[in-house]
Amino acid sequence: MDNIIRGKAWIFGSDIDTDVIIPGKYLRTTDMQVFADHAMEGIDPEFSKKVQKGDVIVADDNFGCGSSREQAALALKYAGVACVVARSFGRIFFRNAINVGLPLMEADVQCGEGDIVEIDLRKGTVKVDEKTFHGNKLPDFLLEMLTEGGLVAQRKTKKKTQ
Repeated sequence: MDNIIRGKAWIFGSDIDTDVIIPGKYLRTTDMQVFADHAMEGIDPEFSKKVQKGDVIVADDNFGCGSSREQAALALKYAGVACVVARSFGRIFFRNAINVGLPLMEADVQCGEGDIVEIDLRKGTVKVDEKTFHGNKLPDFLLEMLTEGGLVAQRKTKKKTQ
């Protein structure tokens, strides 16, 4: 994972819960492509057809609230979302995203759908055109975990080197 992420913004509001990120009827599979094909279906049924690898979700408050389903973070990651930027996150979603290697940043970013945003995870900044928004920088140990692909990937790497 690169510490600089540059992609097209997809805009969502507040209280985007895990049920709309990946509806419950798709949870009986372990096929990541199924999750990707139905990402954000509960709020935008066409999202998975429009999103491109490297795109970024920009949202308001409480993104990922609701149930503790890890599949919500997996759906976004496998749909090609490179990062989610929101004013705040549901705490379980936040940790699930880090665990599966989906970068997040808490920041209040003002932009329009389709704008190109540049996220610097190390500095905790988001640039849109000439504006820079400052967010909460992730601690180094979480950045390291993301760089290694998430918690499971990190543990597998460490196990091989021991």
